[in-house]
Amino acid sequence: MTKILLESLQLPNDQVLDNRFFKSAMSETMADSQGAPSDDLIALYDFWAKQGMGVLVTGNVMVDGRYLGEPGNVVLDSEAHLAQFRKWAAIGKKNGVPIWLQLNHPGKQMYRSINQTPIAPSAIPISGGSASAFRPPREMTVFDIKEARDNFIAAGLRAKAAGFTGVQLHAAHGYLINQFLSPADNQRTDVYGGSLDNRMRFLVEIYQGLREKVGPDFTIALKLNASDFKEEGFGFEDCKHVVKTMSDLGIDLIEISGGNYETPVFGSEYENGAGFVTYALALADLTSVPIVSTGGFRKVTQMEEAIKDGVSMIGLARPFVLRASLVNDYRQVGDVQLTTPRLTTGLPKLDQALGPIIGVSYYEAQMKGLAKGKSVKISQHAWPYLLQTIKAHGLSALKPRRK
Repeated sequence: MTKILLESLQLPNDQVLDNRFFKSAMSETMADSQGAPSDDLIALYDFWAKQGMGVLVTGNVMVDGRYLGEPGNVVLDSEAHLAQFRKWAAIGKKNGVPIWLQLNHPGKQMYRSINQTPIAPSAIPISGGSASAFRPPREMTVFDIKEARDNFIAAGLRAKAAGFTGVQLHAAHGYLINQFLSPADNQRTDVYGGSLDNRMRFLVEIYQGLREKVGPDFTIALKLNASDFKEEGFGFEDCKHVVKTMSDLGIDLIEISGGNYETPVFGSEYENGAGFVTYALALADLTSVPIVSTGGFRKVTQMEEAIKDGVSMIGLARPFVLRASLVNDYRQVGDVQLTTPRLTTGLPKLDQALGPIIGVSYYEAQMKGLAKGKSVKISQHAWPYLLQTIKAHGLSALKPRRK
């Protein structure tokens, strides 16, 4: 009997993915000093491309080098480093697995240490415990909006030219497209604010402009919050409308996640399990476009149940760092259970304050090790990884970051 997670999946553009394992984006922060994909980053994907996943989605690739989500982000805003991007794309072709670049703009979620005034739909600063790490944004002019839209489109076209088979537009986790979608962050009174259709305009213009340039065969996927889990923010009713609209426009796949810097439900097993699968299943009933549920899956039986219930793919990130052989293990053994280490500083209050960044620091270090051919180090000691992150990015790194 065929294991359900090994069944192929045909996308609306007729691209066929070999199985239902979706390597979701992680924050690698492995660009070189020029913002190009480093040889180590390419080596990491060469390793992952041999592990049998259905598709590999990269971490943030920024569409404008002036606006980085974090130090170490890859940037694709010119032709300057296209040779390195071609090497990266060739890894997928060589190993027979699609690699999709995740295209992103941070909007106001840009660290103070980057020393640039952030831009956002409205001049509303980030609130909550992370606020001090970010400068207040200035409100985008219509020129800024069209420039950002065109940068997304140009980056997608360069991705195709480099040989990638698709891109994912990052419209989740509080980044710029999500800021436009959120009524809490977008209080504009022009055609880009107000009604949900107006707040969607930025996303729709990016998608339609890109589709016109790359044609029907190139995959354009979307990462979307089920909810911001924030009062007056982007909620599930909004999400359903966006999913229906983007499906009608021809999007090829939608990955569902949630939260942002102000309400970081990500980075842990939200609700002690696959926290977004209920939302993903409800959305799968609304559209024939494949829906990916990402976050919290740790048991194969849980993944199989989600596929049987209507989700198209299972999004996993950290498990593919700790157990990259997961797909082949499932193929050979069947029932596989995953465990993720719980790191601690030894100080419960500090653990609580630094919870998300402890995990990010640990997994960034493990990815850098995998790129060098090293084995993953399972540890419960947070300090070595926190100190590495501070050394690389300064004290501002001790604020929540997100893939």
